[in-house]
Amino acid sequence: MNFLTLVKKRQSTRHYLPKKVDREIIDRCIEAARLAPSACNSQPWKFIVVDNPEKKDELADAAFSGIYSLFTFVKEAPVIVVIITEKSSYAARAGAFLKNIQYSLIDIGIACEHFVLQAAEEEVGTCMIGWFNEKKVKKVLNFSKSVKIDMLISMGYPENKKIREKTRKPIEEIREYY
Repeated sequence: MNFLTLVKKRQSTRHYLPKKVDREIIDRCIEAARLAPSACNSQPWKFIVVDNPEKKDELADAAFSGIYSLFTFVKEAPVIVVIITEKSSYAARAGAFLKNIQYSLIDIGIACEHFVLQAAEEEVGTCMIGWFNEKKVKKVLNFSKSVKIDMLISMGYPENKKIREKTRKPIEEIREYY
């Protein structure tokens, strides 16, 4: 598929069919993420796949209650992927300190975008979510307090395959040539 066509096809899915996503598809999405570039090749990520229905429901209930309830739709998704920030290489951490830029977040953003683009190629819907109860997610998954979770991705087959029109600034507003 043409890359721009794929980018136009990729959208945040908020309603899912109750259909299992094969692990082979999930693994191809993780492979796409694994191949993403990162500062000093530090690859500061780990992808935890929660596809057991009972555990996934428990995780969704914990992650998206109270002030986080905007994303209760995630419970419809058959898969939740938890992205953990791993320790970056010394060189990437030093550069981040000197430039006051958290390169690991940039790296994870790139890896997650690779993941969701591959999912779109596979006809699987996703939604990247940064607003969730991290403390409760750690408790459900028995993670230590020191683990840093930066993103969750809901994943499943979209209830509606219609591609919504994207509202974006015109290219003339975001582009400058020198």
